[in-house]
Amino acid sequence: AYALDWFIRFISFSILAAVLGGVQGVDIGILMIIYFGLEWLYPIVFELLPGAATPGKRVLGLQVMMDTGLPVTPSAAVTRNLLRVADFMPFAYAFGLIAMLLRSDFKRLGDIVAGTLVVHAEQVRLAGALPEAQPLAPRVPLTRDQQVAILRLAGRARRLTTERVDELATLAEGALPPPDYAPGGASPAPIRPGPRLIAVAQWLMGQH
Repeated sequence: AYALDWFIRFISFSILAAVLGGVQGVDIGILMIIYFGLEWLYPIVFELLPGAATPGKRVLGLQVMMDTGLPVTPSAAVTRNLLRVADFMPFAYAFGLIAMLLRSDFKRLGDIVAGTLVVHAEQVRLAGALPEAQPLAPRVPLTRDQQVAILRLAGRARRLTTERVDELATLAEGALPPPDYAPGGASPAPIRPGPRLIAVAQWLMGQH
């Protein structure tokens, strides 16, 4: 993943340098600023987009997430990538490799400080399209397995009766928004478990 991302950055910078090299007034200082931007902003921007992965990670089926299983936050994405400098010390990512070998979760220094994980992104196959619903965040952080279970149940919702969806959704009640929750305030009437689970599934889909 790192090699592919490095190659993409190298090609991008080479093209920009070739194009801007013929522009009057463009000096080495400007090119260095562009290089700095590509080197540091490239991973941060991609990790904050849906999928939470650079192109190199996507090819290998990897993504970045918080230790809690929630999508990576902007501050965590910045922290884990800025600390690549510490991982690189004293050369060839020595500190990062040592940290990974000493931990059962194979975290490098940047991930330890940022509270993030690089995981294999399981492709969730839905049994059908999700019903329409306004996305709502879960009440508590969800593990990867819990996210997959909610998405799969929501994908089957159109094939099940309303009562059956509500019955199954109650199994995840502790993770769902309260029955009277609504983005603008309290709902005028309690919302059934099924619609709340589907709303959480829509929120999860928007994060991946």
